[in-house]
Amino acid sequence: MRVLLTEGSSTSARQAITALALAGHEVAYCDPARICLGRFSRLVVRRYRCPPLGTDPEGFRHFLHETLSRERFDVLLPIHEQGYLVARLADELRPRVAFAVPAFESYERVLTKLGFRGLLTELGLQQPPTHLLDDPRSLAQHAAYPFVVKAALGTASRSTWLIRCEADRDRAAAELAHVASPGEPILVQAWVSAPLEQAQAVFQEGRLVGFHATRRLVEGAGGGAALKESVHRPNVASDLAKIGSHLSWHGALSVDYFTDDRGERPLYIDGNPRLVEPMAASLAGLNLADLLVRVSAGHSIAHGRMGRPGVRTRLALQVLLGAALRGARRRNLVASILQLVGRPGPFAQAREELTPVRLDPLSVLPVVGAALMLLARPACAGAMVRQGWGAHLLTPEAMRHIRDLA
Repeated sequence: MRVLLTEGSSTSARQAITALALAGHEVAYCDPARICLGRFSRLVVRRYRCPPLGTDPEGFRHFLHETLSRERFDVLLPIHEQGYLVARLADELRPRVAFAVPAFESYERVLTKLGFRGLLTELGLQQPPTHLLDDPRSLAQHAAYPFVVKAALGTASRSTWLIRCEADRDRAAAELAHVASPGEPILVQAWVSAPLEQAQAVFQEGRLVGFHATRRLVEGAGGGAALKESVHRPNVASDLAKIGSHLSWHGALSVDYFTDDRGERPLYIDGNPRLVEPMAASLAGLNLADLLVRVSAGHSIAHGRMGRPGVRTRLALQVLLGAALRGARRRNLVASILQLVGRPGPFAQAREELTPVRLDPLSVLPVVGAALMLLARPACAGAMVRQGWGAHLLTPEAMRHIRDLA
């Protein structure tokens, strides 16, 4: 099928390009940036420049209408926060293209931190101790370090702060004053020192049809995983099935959670109404991106499937950025690079998610460029990470505009 991704900048979009091409689909994407991760792929058949969702959601809306009216695509795949707009415009877009998103109200409950907290409480699913503040200035009275502060809206580690000391707390309060909407509660959550895992699922009309879970072994940039391993988590699959049934979920859904060593007591901390870096599941035998396309197209999925456990995968870009952000010296970065190209070490035997060099040689260019920049100046890692939080993502202002669309 011909599939249009709603952006090409994120690691999730870049991995979806590979997964969909491996399944035999023709892949195109739109993005406000001329140069992004998706640009470095021979697997993309067409690229479109589009208005930025974050600052011009109405322009992005018109772009979708014009493009889908002018050209034929079988499936529109909202690979990131553009799904919020697609869910809002579902009735007007559905005559032009197939896609899988839940009802707008359900989508919003998972997207926002406040909505997801309420959903977990409603279903009796466990989460770290959490309470709400009405004013960022109230943070000055909170000193039970460490703890986590979250604005109501924020993905890709945006609008989430780990508070270890008074200076962290004051900086978070100042930044919240700029990003939080007036009268919007702020979440303060207890810090949990436990392994972090992520689970992804695909639903068809409220029924779980695909599930995969991974454990983070080495942290990368922004809390992401530089090295992960697939795990067997039937209890988490059961919890996700409960969420999907309750919301009549249709499409993709991911959750982050802390757990014990055996994965038996998950504490859910975040939800995403989308696929997040789907190649780990593909390398473990379950192509969730292809499954999502088939659900979008209305194909009946007979039974639920799970990826196999014990498969280790890595993201070379996260390996380098994570090492630099932790203050690694140049010789440590060189050691990480050597492990990525085959020298013994934790990354050597893991399969690469983001840069499938043999299949798609161009994919390695962003990693090579990042490696050279970090070797020249390791301190630039923070700026490189922030560049990934680009104009293709939602802002609180765009979210309010979309919510108010007629």
